[in-house]
Amino acid sequence: MDAGRLQRALALFDAANAEDPNRDSDAGKVYPKELLYAMRMSEMLARIAPEASEAVQLAVRAQHIQRWKLPRRDYPATPQGYQLWRTTLYRYHADTAGALMREAGYDEEMIARVQQIVAKRGIKVNPETQLMEDVVDLVFLEHYLSPFVAQHPEYDEAKWIDILQKTWKKMSPAGHEAALAKIKLPQHLLPVILKAVSG
Repeated sequence: MDAGRLQRALALFDAANAEDPNRDSDAGKVYPKELLYAMRMSEMLARIAPEASEAVQLAVRAQHIQRWKLPRRDYPATPQGYQLWRTTLYRYHADTAGALMREAGYDEEMIARVQQIVAKRGIKVNPETQLMEDVVDLVFLEHYLSPFVAQHPEYDEAKWIDILQKTWKKMSPAGHEAALAKIKLPQHLLPVILKAVSG
């Protein structure tokens, strides 16, 4: 691993995400929203898989890169519109990460490997893609589930159990173990989380 090249790429990813006009806060400090998300992704990866490959380290930091440039509202408010938005995002994130990796000095082989992970190709088959998916889901559970619940008071318990079970199914056994032992689950949602994952 070329540590200097890795740091150059991560710095380029962070600079791209620092352009986010949206804001989010953590421990009383305000950040560009996608920069904070990227930092949380890297922190979670270091927590659950400190020996992760260079490709996964790059992919988790770029997973939402400049996401605000493709807002959900620009796509139809239908299940098909949602899927189109998601697949377009995956390609956009992969292409953006690839361009910045070239700038940092990476070869096409590593770029293709990272793009495959960022685009979520090979979940349940490619161990690197699966590890990133686990990190995505763990970050969601620790940092974003509680605000998401607050945004949707119209959802009943059955709806939340369905959402949580779909998230759980995307994770590996190692991800399940980490969710129950290595992250801070929102305490007020613990009963419904445990109900969902034990069902």
